[in-house]
Amino acid sequence: MRLIKIPDILIILIASGVIFFSVYSAYMIPQSSLSVFIRGQDRQWSFPMETTETVTVNGPLGNTIVRIGGSRAWVESSPCLNQTCVASGSVSRHGQWAACLPNQVLVLIEGMKESGPDGIDVILR
Repeated sequence: MRLIKIPDILIILIASGVIFFSVYSAYMIPQSSLSVFIRGQDRQWSFPMETTETVTVNGPLGNTIVRIGGSRAWVESSPCLNQTCVASGSVSRHGQWAACLPNQVLVLIEGMKESGPDGIDVILR
């Protein structure tokens, strides 16, 4: 029979703290501070999550349609063959993304840029 020793307890506490911090960072970001970033082969867009917008992104295969609404974003249609980007559904949380790799389109949810107290841009996360 093995007894739990102090180093074992410390490792468990540290691991629990890291897991808690990771979950908090990923899921507890205020929705109002998030932006949708859309990148195509020759252009980029940025919109607040509260926006209702339809963006046509030109790519090497044709046009990919990205929709933003209801605090989420999704690829509505794309000219690629496998349609994985359309089937992936919507993204709404920090760090989530959807991509149409054949058409070189990326939809990414990130923190929004704001100016800090000294005029330096900071990324809210």
